Amino acid sequence: MNTEKNKYQSRRDFVRIAGKIIVAMPLVIIPALLVKKTNVKGYVWQIDPHKCTQCGQCKTNCVLTPSASKCMHAFRMCGYCDLCGGYLRQGAKTISTGAENQLCPTGAITRKFVEEPYFEYTINRDLCDGCAKCVKGCGDFGNGSLHMQIQQDICVNCNDCSIARTCPSNAISRIPASIAYLPKDK
Repeated sequence: MNTEKNKYQSRRDFVRIAGKIIVAMPLVIIPALLVKKTNVKGYVWQIDPHKCTQCGQCKTNCVLTPSASKCMHAFRMCGYCDLCGGYLRQGAKTISTGAENQLCPTGAITRKFVEEPYFEYTINRDLCDGCAKCVKGCGDFGNGSLHMQIQQDICVNCNDCSIARTCPSNAISRIPASIAYLPKDK
């Protein structure tokens, strides 16, 4: 009778242990699969300039301060305008390099005279904080040559990019690292 009781006890123990394993298995396997899915080697986060709505969330939602999202300039598209909508505030009283007339809050855009009436605009990425005000101004009042991109030498390539999670236009996605930047063309 003792052996029969031991068999019964060992079956009960087996069922109890197997039940615990069955319940605990998804808690181990699902996170492992999710980590495997999001940890993509050879890919980087990047902003699609054609989907971006210049909402300004790149500045506030990046894990880095200042943001790894920076303004870029598609020089091939630029009209080298005297009245650059990405450089000057709307309603500026004079066309000058005065801070009160500039759209960029950090002064990251510089204006250099080329020849009448053309100016070249360059972005100092060290000063750019990713607010996208210049990009919005360029799109609203210019030809859209200014656009946002994630600077790959700064980006820490988080598995779950906080900017991508909050982007209202789903403009941020993983692209092959061999491409790294998405150019903006007409």
